[in-house]
Amino acid sequence: MQTTVTVSTVPTFASRYFSSSGHRMHASTAGSAGEGPPVILIHGFPESWYSWRHQLGALSNAGHRAFAVDVRGYGRSAKPTDIEAYAMTALVGDVIALIDDLDAEQAIIVGHDWGAPIAWNTALLRPDRVRGVAGLSVPYTARSSTPPLAKLRELSGADQFYIDYFQEPGLVEAEVDRDLEGWLRGFYFTISGEADFSAPPVGLVPRGQELRARLQYPEADQMAWMTDDDFAFYLGEFERTGLTGGFNRYRNIDRDWTELAPWHHAPVTVPALFIGGERDGVTLLGQSAIDRFPTSLPRLVRSEILPQCGHWIQQERPDLTNRLLLDFVDAVATDS
Repeated sequence: MQTTVTVSTVPTFASRYFSSSGHRMHASTAGSAGEGPPVILIHGFPESWYSWRHQLGALSNAGHRAFAVDVRGYGRSAKPTDIEAYAMTALVGDVIALIDDLDAEQAIIVGHDWGAPIAWNTALLRPDRVRGVAGLSVPYTARSSTPPLAKLRELSGADQFYIDYFQEPGLVEAEVDRDLEGWLRGFYFTISGEADFSAPPVGLVPRGQELRARLQYPEADQMAWMTDDDFAFYLGEFERTGLTGGFNRYRNIDRDWTELAPWHHAPVTVPALFIGGERDGVTLLGQSAIDRFPTSLPRLVRSEILPQCGHWIQQERPDLTNRLLLDFVDAVATDS
């Protein structure tokens, strides 16, 4: 079923609703031109389908069917209350459900931030349904021998790694709820390419304090890549839905490690693209994973680090991101 929606000054996109394991899911599209494999765009935290606003039109204008999903827990998609409903295997199932709903044999999957692991794992678990996969910010990391929370706690020292800080249900939600607008604005800016890169990293929360202790805030002439209207869209979404669904994704990382045991050290074998940011702490932390691409991504087409770019890659550098994605999609769409 497709409907057309317009929200405030946000450009008009068509909405598509589909079912996944009984959950009603939402995706936005700029059109359905072309007969090649659909391109499915998966956002990260704390975002929505709207983080792909610059890519939807570019892909559609190039003749591709593109769909930007609201990941479960976000936007107009279902928001299950059980934490385990946000396990990686469930989110991979949502992607496959959309491919089925589109009557497609395969799709090209593109993910950013948490969307990247969802994309990588969709290609890992269901390579028969994935023509190609692209990850932005987060490189593919094969399952390790150590549960992730234990490893993060070992590396964080006197501070608390932010993923560990997010584990206790309700704790970070209480911090955010006191000033949702300020928290979001600070979070978006702090991990962008414009923030003070010499400041203590936002990923390390002073033990006993809150993440906001590490947040920076933009000056009036900064963060032009996110207009007032863009920010208002995100704020409106999270005023309506809250952020618990997003935090619940983090609360599954050890469960994911257990459930993905059959794919221990397994490579992703479909054609792949990686795009990182030179000033993105997530990309920098993943350098060892990038170094392993020859074995972990044996069909890697391209790996590109964008100069002076922070974490919000497709929003901070939309034109360059579009060129890289279109080159990749054009190549793999015709590769049989």
